[in-house]
Amino acid sequence: MNVKRVISASSSRFAAQLFNLITVAAMLISLTALLLGKLLASQKVGFLPIVMSLPPLMIWLAGSIFVYAGIAHHPNPRTVHFNKWAGYRFYGVMGSLLVIGPAIYGLLDGWLGLMLVLGLAVAIIVPWALFDIYKAAREPWQDMTIEVEGNE
Repeated sequence: MNVKRVISASSSRFAAQLFNLITVAAMLISLTALLLGKLLASQKVGFLPIVMSLPPLMIWLAGSIFVYAGIAHHPNPRTVHFNKWAGYRFYGVMGSLLVIGPAIYGLLDGWLGLMLVLGLAVAIIVPWALFDIYKAAREPWQDMTIEVEGNE
């Protein structure tokens, strides 16, 4: 027996913005942790900025797979569209920096090299993600009614 379910417009909009929202938060937390690590580090603990800045990105990189997959099958095609491009942007930049990041890091070496790599990622991802969040908020979302298989 099929049951009708309503997906609210606000739910579709939030799902369209979710990947970008968490990406912006993770990138800014990581950048803040890098700067805080540099302020707290002494000469004897020079690796502290790296140790503090990488976990937020690594945790989001792992968690983003589940968020992306969960939204990828949303019944609203606009929600899927926003999610798809947020994923392309995040995974594309992170994958590119995996390849060219060591060369960029090697130019300045140490925490300045990491700052350059992370700063490049933030400069590319964050403004574009914020613009996508804005675009999704301005989109004319509507409630959707879908039929799902129900259990008796």
